[in-house]
Amino acid sequence: MKGLRGERLASQFREEIYSVISTKLRNRYSSLSAIISVTQADVAPDLKTAKIYVSIYDPDRDRKLQSFEILKDNAGFIRHELSKVLHLRTVPELSFILDESMEYGAKIDKIIQSLEEEQKKDD
Repeated sequence: MKGLRGERLASQFREEIYSVISTKLRNRYSSLSAIISVTQADVAPDLKTAKIYVSIYDPDRDRKLQSFEILKDNAGFIRHELSKVLHLRTVPELSFILDESMEYGAKIDKIIQSLEEEQKKDD
């Protein structure tokens, strides 16, 4: 959703979804990974759907995927909680997408750092 209203709504969705995940959902599921962040919210112009991009940091890949499944399975619960907070006629249907861009960036940083260290040893 483009425009000032779209940006404001996307920002509000990110904040409120993070709030629901970090409080109510974490209370229901103690197995959620420690660090879950909502990186982006892409709300359709008609407010029917919203793509929510989440980044989950957990060294254990299986636990990370399990946390993502918990988020996907509880999309209805999160939507219901949003309806209590947001003052919208309809709250969009949420679909969660795993955002691994931070991990990819960290991997690239490690590769560059190791190359720089090798170059210093060669000099």
